[in-house]
Amino acid sequence: MSDGLLSSSSSSSSSALAQHNVFVYGSLLADEVVHVLLKRVPPSSPATLYGFHRFSIKGRIYPAILPVENKKVDGKVLLGITDPELDVLDTFEDVEYVRRPINVSLAVTACMDGPEKLHAYTYVWENKRDPDLYGDWDFEDWKKLHLKDFLEMTEGLMEELEQPESKLRVAINESFFQQGDSQVS
Repeated sequence: MSDGLLSSSSSSSSSALAQHNVFVYGSLLADEVVHVLLKRVPPSSPATLYGFHRFSIKGRIYPAILPVENKKVDGKVLLGITDPELDVLDTFEDVEYVRRPINVSLAVTACMDGPEKLHAYTYVWENKRDPDLYGDWDFEDWKKLHLKDFLEMTEGLMEELEQPESKLRVAINESFFQQGDSQVS
C-alpha cells in the first residue's frame, strides 16, 4: 500500500463480509474476555495509539482513554472483526464509550523498516471532563486482581444479552460487583 496504511474494512460489497480492526487497551487485552464475547480469539498485533492517555476510573475496574497530547497507549489491534462482532463489542462497551476511527502504529518487527500505520476503531470515553478519571491503568495489575471476576461478569452479560429485555453492561457490571462486595463483608 502506497500510503503505509492498512484499511479497517475490506472492499467487499456485502456488509456481512466486512472486516474491521479494533484497537483494544483494557479488559479486551485478555484473550479470555475476547473469547467469551466473540466465541473466538481473532488474530491480533501489538500496537500503540499516540496522542491518547489510558486512565483509571474511580469505582470501576476497567480503563478509559481520552486524547492527551504527548501521551501514548500501548495495546493491541484485533484483526478481521466482522460486523456482527463489532455490534457485540459496541454493546459490551456500552453508552460510556464512543467508537471512533483512529490510526495506530503496529509494533516494529525485524522485517519492517519502521512502524506500520493501521486504520482501526477504538472506544473513547464519552465524558471528556469526567472527574472520576485519574492516573494510569495497568493491565498486569488488573489481570492479577480482577480477571477471574471480570470473566464471570462478562459471561453473565452474554447470557443477559440473549434475553428479550437485556440490561446495559454498566448495570450488569455494577450489580455484579455490588454482589461481590456484599459477599466479602
